[in-house]
Amino acid sequence: MIVMYGIKNCDTIKKARRFLEANHVGYRFHDYRADGLDAEFLHSAIAELGWEALLNTRGTTWRKLDESVRNTITDADSAAKLMLEMPAIIKRPLLCAPGQPMLLGFSESSYQTYI
Repeated sequence: MIVMYGIKNCDTIKKARRFLEANHVGYRFHDYRADGLDAEFLHSAIAELGWEALLNTRGTTWRKLDESVRNTITDADSAAKLMLEMPAIIKRPLLCAPGQPMLLGFSESSYQTYI
């Protein structure tokens, strides 16, 4: 089964969920805030996608960080530490399905191919 990771009140998550539901695709939603974020899962996502892709530097959470904190994020370890402390800083949605690579972000065309 497909698992979608994200935060339920995110507009992009809402679009992605509507797309899956409209296309009758079964999935489970994992809310980082309600369900937490497993360090092992995060490290596997970083290994597959890269920490730079996972770290949402365009979002409000990143922009609200003090510049001194932002300047400390220079590698996978420092990025993972920040993402575990502040999961809202992870780009979303993150889609995972058995036997398929992880898919980060949302576009109808990429989801159509993925499902």
